[in-house]
Amino acid sequence: MMKKKNKNNKLLRGEKLIYIFIFILILSMPICTVFTKALLSESNIEVEQVKSKIEKQSNVNESLSMQIDELASLDKIQEVASEKGLSYNNENIKVINE
Repeated sequence: MMKKKNKNNKLLRGEKLIYIFIFILILSMPICTVFTKALLSESNIEVEQVKSKIEKQSNVNESLSMQIDELASLDKIQEVASEKGLSYNNENIKVINE
């Protein structure tokens, strides 16, 4: 009679570590995905807030620029000068060309 040898399929220590590592990796991938998407969403919200602030400041700058143009107009200068008792004399104006 021939004896059958029973072979035990024992895992080596290195194989156990590899299987544990793969198991942990498979479990951690969805967690990492959710975490990175949350960070991306937060960054997008901050970008939109900054864009909104930039747009508001741009509108304020445009309004101030229009006020500057309005106050620097010749009519306004003449009006303020006449209120202060000054007169507009074209002969006193010197033009400087570079």
